[in-house]
Order: sequence, then structure tokens, then C-alpha cells
Amino acid sequence: MTSEANKYRILIVDDEESIREVLSIMLHREGYLVDAVSDGQQAVDRLKACAYDLVISDIKMPRLTGFELLSHIRQRFPETAVIMITAFSTTEEAVVAMKNGAYDYIIKPFQNDEIRLVVQNALERKALRQENLQLKKELGKRYSFGSLIGKSKPMQEVYDLIEKVAGSKANVMVTGESGTGKELVARAIHYNSDRRDQAIVPINCGAIPENLLESELFGHEKGSFTGAVQQKAGLFEIANGGTIFLDEIGELPPMMQVKLLRVLQEREFRRVGGTRDIKVDVRVVTATNKDLVEEVARGAFREDLFYRLNVICLNLPPLRERRGDIPLLIEHFYEKLTGTKGIRIAEGAMRRLLDYNWPGNIRELENTIERCVVLGQSGELTEDCLPVQFRSGGPSAEGSLLQIPDVGLDLDAYLGNIEKDILLKALEKTGGVRKRAAELLGITFRSIRYRLAKFDIAPDGDDEGE
Repeated sequence: MTSEANKYRILIVDDEESIREVLSIMLHREGYLVDAVSDGQQAVDRLKACAYDLVISDIKMPRLTGFELLSHIRQRFPETAVIMITAFSTTEEAVVAMKNGAYDYIIKPFQNDEIRLVVQNALERKALRQENLQLKKELGKRYSFGSLIGKSKPMQEVYDLIEKVAGSKANVMVTGESGTGKELVARAIHYNSDRRDQAIVPINCGAIPENLLESELFGHEKGSFTGAVQQKAGLFEIANGGTIFLDEIGELPPMMQVKLLRVLQEREFRRVGGTRDIKVDVRVVTATNKDLVEEVARGAFREDLFYRLNVICLNLPPLRERRGDIPLLIEHFYEKLTGTKGIRIAEGAMRRLLDYNWPGNIRELENTIERCVVLGQSGELTEDCLPVQFRSGGPSAEGSLLQIPDVGLDLDAYLGNIEKDILLKALEKTGGVRKRAAELLGITFRSIRYRLAKFDIAPDGDDEGE
């Protein structure tokens, strides 16, 4: 008898009372929770009333045979394991039962040790299958929403927020740098909501000419303008009951901002050239890489529209703030591109990939891996197949992989050397013009003069334009 056994419930189904008693006593002693009934119909009734981990059933029974009971269990209770009991002369029937979904069979007369082993194996297999399903469910839930990949703390916070907002009707604004996966977040919100069975309709507000944008969003009537040869439904109409994703919302022209505000307020719109209001039930998810607060402050974006759209703000972290996800993303893109798992990455190449600052974020990483797949040899990602900016010390997290020696180091001197090296590289890039070097580094002219003087660096150029 084990403490693990008493979490399993077993149903014995046999029209012979002696078989029911023997199995019940033996399995009780093993610690299992056991019920017993005399025919298949009684078993069906018990299965409706109680969840069983395992059913041990005779094949030949009145009212409902073992085959019929097996079929019922497979259809209604697929997670319940089934073991068939058969006489020696009907073992062929037991084999057929296994082909139809039974885990195993026991031949009468049976040995107790044999039954213990078969029952134990059946329950262990069931537990393993449930554990695998749960792991897959958790991995799918925590590490990936749709095509969002990552298990770092910043991404866990994104997943948590998606879970919280998906079930609501609130409009969501997704912010973040270009290439961080804002459309993937919009799709994750949609497919985790009760609108998942309806359409999600994306549109890039910055990619469509202003004179065509209204027609794209709201549709038009036949003859409403030159080229309108037939009536056309707009994207809001197509998305009715679902979600519309307005990417690059900061590029929306002022007149369209007014029209979008009306849709959000009234839940209705008119087609271009139309006279009839069309009611819609659409959730709006927007995305931008602009600072819309700043856009509102300078009058480029309507404040009332901003607050309508920005009910919930979900900010996506740039890749440089979630470097721990880079190996996971590399594996994902490699499998996506090649259909195989297990990319091999040279240590030097991985160091450069982790040290790079990724200004283009996930999109740049995917393009980099695609390049490596094309140029790489024998399925290994090496430094040679990386773009030139990786091999020439392009944008990187300087010193992020520094190994501190056992004897220690002079931190001020070390940081000073890094600062001096950056200043020299900026001056080299701008031909010695300090003003342009300052702009390149995002500092003031006064600051670069002070820093250059600190390291006794004299510019080589003529400082034209200073």
C-alpha cells in the first residue's frame, strides 16, 4: 500500500461477483479507491456521477458489453484508462479492444501480481500523459502567446498583462520600439479574448495614402468618388464582432483622428458617400513607436482620442532589456526557417549575439538568423556568418561580458578607458568635428569639450560649423 495509490480511483465492471470481490479486496489493500458494478450500463451511470482514473472491465457482460463500454469511455472520458478482462479462449477479442483504445488486458484466471503490475503501469502512463499535457499547457501559456517568445521577467510581465486585459472590452495601446512585436501582442490579446472566433483585422495607418485611408477604414458607396465602381465594406465593418488593430496610430492624419474618435464614441460610422449609420461592435487595439504624450503636447495628436485609445497601455521591452530570451528566440527562428531543432552556435558567435544592442529588436534578430542559415555551414552558427556590424564591434553593450580578475581591477580607470575609446571613435567617424561627434553620442557640445579636455584629446578636424 502506498500513499500515492490512494489518489487514484478505480471502477471494476464484471458480472461475476467473485471476480469483483477478489479485485476489490486486492486493490483496496494496495491503497486504491475502488468501486465495483455488475454490468456496463451501471458503469456508464457511475462514470457520469464520478471521475475514475481506471476502469477494469470484463468483455462479455449483459445489457452493455465491454466493447460498448470501451467505446463510450473513449468518446466521453478519453483521459480514463481501460483494462479488459477476458477468458483465455477469447484473447483475440482483447487484442481488438486494445486496438480500439484499451490500455491492456488480463486473462482469467489471473495472478494477483500480474494485475498489480498492469494496474500500476496503466496509472503511471496516465499520470505521465497528464503531466506532459500540463507542461505543454504551461509552456504555451507562460512562454508563448501566439508567436510571442520569451521567459524573461519583462516578458512574464507582458504575459500577465495580456491575461488580465484579454477578457475585457477595454481598448489597448501597445507601445515599444520598432521590431519588438507589437502586432503579435495585438493578436495574442485577440486570441485570448471571447472575440477569438471572429476576425482580427490589421491596418498600418502610415502605409496608406491619406486620400485612401477613410475608404479603407469605413468603406465607400458606389460612385462616391472616381474609381468607386462598386460598394465596398471597410475594415471596421469586416472586423465587426472582433478586433481591429491600428498599427502606427501616431501617423493617423488629423481629419481621420476626428472620424475615428466618433466611431469610438458612438460605435457607428458612415461609408464614404453614404447616408446611413452602420453600427459596429469592435475592440480597438493600437500600436505606436512614437511618444504620443509628446505628440499630444505639440498638437499633432488629439488629446481626447489619445485617452480613448490608451485605456490600457502595454509597453513592450526592447530586446536589449531581455537578453536572456535571445537563445530561446534563436532556436525558435532556426526551427521556423529550417523545420529542424537543435541549432549549434559557436561560443564566439553567441557572445557577439548576446553583446549586441539590437537597435532593430526581434525583427533584426530574425533577419540575422536567416542570414546565418543561408551562409552557415553544417548547421552551425559561427562568427563568420554574422553581419559585419557584429564582427566590427557595432552597437553593443560595452564590457557586458567582462570577467573580473581574481586580483580585482581599477573600476574608474577601466570605465575611463571605455569612455576615451568611445570619444576617439566618434571623432574618427566625424572627421574630428566635435559638434557632430557630440550629436552622434547624444551629448551637448559643452559636455564633449569637457570630456575631451579630461583625456587631453585634441580633435584632428577643423571643427567646421561649431
